[in-house]
Amino acid sequence: MVHMKSKLAERLSASLYEPADNLALPSDFRAALTQMVNTLLIGAPIMLVWAFIFLYFDEIGAFLGFAGYAIFDLGLLALLSVRRLRATSVRNIYIGVHLAATFLIILSLGGIANSTGVIIFLPMAAFSMITQRTREFLGWLGATLVLVILIVALQPWLRFSNNVPFEVSTVFWGINFVNFCIILYWNLRAVFNQRDTALQLLQEEQLKSENLLLNILPSDIARVLKNENRIIADHIDQASILFADVVNFTPMSVSMSPTELVSLLDEIFSQFDTLVDKYNLEKIKTIGDCYMVAAGVPRPRPDHAQALARLALDMQDYVSQHEIQGHQLQFRIGINSGSVVAGVIGRRKFSYDLWGDAVNTASRMESHGAGGTIQITRSTYELIQHEFLCEARGQVSVKGKGEMDVWNVLGLNPQAEALQQT
Repeated sequence: MVHMKSKLAERLSASLYEPADNLALPSDFRAALTQMVNTLLIGAPIMLVWAFIFLYFDEIGAFLGFAGYAIFDLGLLALLSVRRLRATSVRNIYIGVHLAATFLIILSLGGIANSTGVIIFLPMAAFSMITQRTREFLGWLGATLVLVILIVALQPWLRFSNNVPFEVSTVFWGINFVNFCIILYWNLRAVFNQRDTALQLLQEEQLKSENLLLNILPSDIARVLKNENRIIADHIDQASILFADVVNFTPMSVSMSPTELVSLLDEIFSQFDTLVDKYNLEKIKTIGDCYMVAAGVPRPRPDHAQALARLALDMQDYVSQHEIQGHQLQFRIGINSGSVVAGVIGRRKFSYDLWGDAVNTASRMESHGAGGTIQITRSTYELIQHEFLCEARGQVSVKGKGEMDVWNVLGLNPQAEALQQT
């Protein structure tokens, strides 16, 4: 029965429209209108029952109030079934009639104390607007308060008792209070649904924001940035930095479309990102076709040089074994170890970055290296020499540094691997 009335309410409420919305009403407003029509469908027979109950007790004023209210409900439903009506006008007329009918019934019964609980339904006009704009809700709540004050003011001119026995009046108060709670819950349920939906959307947006922040910053740094308002700057005593750059990228890019160029870099760097996650390292940034990774920042780790050397070998293996967008690429890879300063700069489009001589030297190792090689400095070599096979290149003239001893990483040391596995 309720389901059938709900379907009927949806069909009747579809004839309500707002010209300013080009006949399309917001979903929450449409739901409120459907609920109003449902109230008309359920309320009309209930009002008729109350009308005849009060007629039985010879309360003609209350009978006329409830009967008139029921007839209005039925007439409005009949009108909705045959023509389109403006939604706001119908809603305001309905709420106004509800207030007027309730007000007159209370007066006819002798005021608030003698109202048999009908007074409880007076604020329902305001609560039916609780999901709408605050101004409208407050307007109807103000109208309700005015009517209550008016009833109190008129009390000296009203009768002091009515024909409803005290015991019956007490039962009516109980019934009306229960009905009020049911109707109030029915109206507030929409508010609860809106609140739950808003909270869910808020949580989803918060998760998106946090994931976006984690894609930009290390998790530890992101946590500090969210919870503290301070400059983020740390001195790291021991870390390793890797730079990887595509050999002959500029002449190759001339013959490629923008889409092809971006697609190529996205494919190779996405694979590098996977390898970075594998070794729990920190991708710092990409600069054009250059890829920068660090180990030991922001969280110190004793194997920072070894972890980057393993990453470099995996990167080299992947590039040598795969064609990327039809191109066989080569990378120059450079690694250096030492102390760095790490922090977040900027207020818009901020980034986590590293500074210091160790960073500049790692960049020089990449730019002064040969294609398909992993070139490292003495500081890195001394940290990884027992676990990796390295080949000395001798001294290389490095811009801004002079002559430097450098090595190429050839692979893992099988003996060290065997010892580690045992």
